[in-house]
Amino acid sequence: MGSHRRPKPASRTRVTVLSATAAAVVALTSQAAQADPKPTKDEVKSKVDKLYDEAEQATEAANGAKEKQGQLEKQVNEMQDKVARGQQDLNALRGTLGSMAAAQYRSGGIDPSLALFLSSNPDDFLDKASALDQLSSTQAEALQKIQAKQRTLTQERKEAQDKLKDLADTRAVLDAKKKEVQGKLADAQQLLNSLTAQEKAALAADTARANTAGTTEHPDLGKDVPASGVGAAALEAAKTQLGKPYFYGATGMASWDCSGLTGYAYAQAGVHLPRTSQEQATRGTRIGRGDLKPGDLVLFFGDLHHIGLYAGNNMVLHAPHSGAVVRYESMNNMPFQFGVRIG
Repeated sequence: MGSHRRPKPASRTRVTVLSATAAAVVALTSQAAQADPKPTKDEVKSKVDKLYDEAEQATEAANGAKEKQGQLEKQVNEMQDKVARGQQDLNALRGTLGSMAAAQYRSGGIDPSLALFLSSNPDDFLDKASALDQLSSTQAEALQKIQAKQRTLTQERKEAQDKLKDLADTRAVLDAKKKEVQGKLADAQQLLNSLTAQEKAALAADTARANTAGTTEHPDLGKDVPASGVGAAALEAAKTQLGKPYFYGATGMASWDCSGLTGYAYAQAGVHLPRTSQEQATRGTRIGRGDLKPGDLVLFFGDLHHIGLYAGNNMVLHAPHSGAVVRYESMNNMPFQFGVRIG
C-alpha cells in the first residue's frame, strides 16, 4: 500500500518570482493605460486636420495622374490608328508587288532569244523587252518602299507599346493615390468616431461657424482692384460657387476640390489652366505677398498642394478640405508660398 505524500510547499524563491512577475504585469498595464490617454477634442481636430491635409496632397497627385492618363489614352488611340493605317498601306504595297511578280513570271516564261525567233514582228518584241526592263525597275522600287514602310511600322508599333506601358503605370499610380486618399479619410473618420457625442457636436459647430463666416457674412475684402480683367472675371466666377461643398477630386458643379475651383474660375475668364495646383503654379507671373491683387492665384504649403484665389485684404477664396465649403478665409491660417498672376 503506497504512502500518500504531501506536495512540497512552494519555495520562498518561487513565490517571490511569481509575485514579482505579477506585479510587473500590473505595473506595465497601468503604465500603458497612463501612456495612451484618450485624446482631447482639440487633439483629435489637429490630427484630423493633418490627415485631411495629407489626403489633399494625395488628391492633387491623383488629379495629375488622371490628367496624364487622359493624355496618354488620346496618344495611344492616335498611335494605334496610325499603325492601322500603316499596315493598310503596307498590305497595298505588298499587293502591288505580288501583281508585278506574277506579270514578270508570265512574261519571263519564254526565253528572250526564243521569243525573238518566234516573233513575227521584231519591233513588237523590242517593245515587250523594254516593258520587262521597266517592270524590274518598278519592282525594285516597290521593294524599297515596302522595306521602308516595314521599318516605320515597326518603330510606330514600339512607340505605341511604350505609351501603353506608360498608361498602365499611370493607372497604377492613380489607383494607389485613390487608395491613399481613402485611407487618410478613413483614419480621420475613425478619430472623429472616438469623440463623445458632445465633442462631435462642438466640433461640428466650429466647422459650421467657419463655413458661415466665410460664405454668408462676407468679410471685409478691402478696396484693392484686380490687376487685370482676367483676374477680375475669375474671382467673380469663383464667388458664384460660395457655399458648395469640398470633395476630393471634384471639378464641379455640385462640389469642388481646390484646383478644380481655380481651374473652373479661370476657364470662365477664357484661360485654360492645368488640372493640379502644382501645374497651375507654373502659369503666369510669380509674385510676392505684398504684390497680390484680387483674382491672383495663391499657393500654400511647401509642395504647393493647395491653391485658391486672392480675394483682397489678406483673404483667400478657396475650397479648403473635407467637411468645409467653398468660402473666404484668412491667409494666415495656412503657410503661404507665393502668388501667380494670370493675364
